[in-house]
Formats: sequence, structure tokens, C-alpha cells
Amino acid sequence: MSLAGLQSGMAGALCYLAWMGAASKYEQSSFWTSENLMASVFYGGDAIRGRFTSSTLSGLALYLLLYSLLGAGFAAAFQDRMPRPRLALCGILFGLGWYWISFGMLWKYAAPLIPLLHAERPTVWGHMLYGAVLARYPRYLPRARAPEPPPAE
Repeated sequence: MSLAGLQSGMAGALCYLAWMGAASKYEQSSFWTSENLMASVFYGGDAIRGRFTSSTLSGLALYLLLYSLLGAGFAAAFQDRMPRPRLALCGILFGLGWYWISFGMLWKYAAPLIPLLHAERPTVWGHMLYGAVLARYPRYLPRARAPEPPPAE
């Protein structure tokens, strides 16, 4: 179950980052703005650049690691106990909850530049997208095979 969540968390993180990159380009800034902002956890204000740099990779890796692990936790918590529409709603609410916890509390202390400089509206929508993709983890579960008939004699 957790491996399926890990997979959907990675897919959700990639969708989130693609959305954030598109939103950044729409606002006429660098595609890598959110990754550079996350890299400020490691490099401080030096990571905030208007282009792809070596520090961008650390921000990208942190996003992928953190959001994939969140996906594993989500799948382990919900398992396969509810219908798909309700699971989608729970995923979206989970994404919004994570946004509130991380940008409202966690990053204020761990990396204060992140909540200060992030684009709020696209980030909220991105977390909703992340949650919707995250809720699709049952697609990554192994399918049960039909039992094979005994060999004919």
C-alpha cells in the first residue's frame, strides 16, 4: 500500500511542480522559482535565482522526497477503504491541509523565505492538484490475478 502511495506522491509532486513552473512563467518569472525557493532550506537567500542552478537540484530533490513520503503516509492511512470520489475529496483536503501546515507553520521556522516569497494562489491550487493526483494511488496497487485452473489430466 505504501509503495503505491509513494508512486502517486511522486506523480503528484511532479504535477505540482509542473503547475508551479507554468504559473511562474505566466507571472513572467523563472520556471524554477519554487524549486529555488525550496533550495533556500539548504542555501539560504543565495539559492533564490532567476534561473536553473546547481542549488535548484537540491530544492527539486527535497520536493520529490517530501511529497513522495507524504503520499506513502496518505496511502497507508486510507488504504483501500473508501470509494474513489470520497478518496479524491480526502486527497484534495489532505493537499490543502499540508499546504496550511507547511507554509503556515513549518516553513516559518525552518526556512522563513519560503512562506514569505511563495506565490500564494498558485501554490494553493498546486496543492489541490497534488492531493487529487495523490488520491489515485489505488491505480498503482498490484492487480489480483484470477486463480489458474488446475492442469487437465
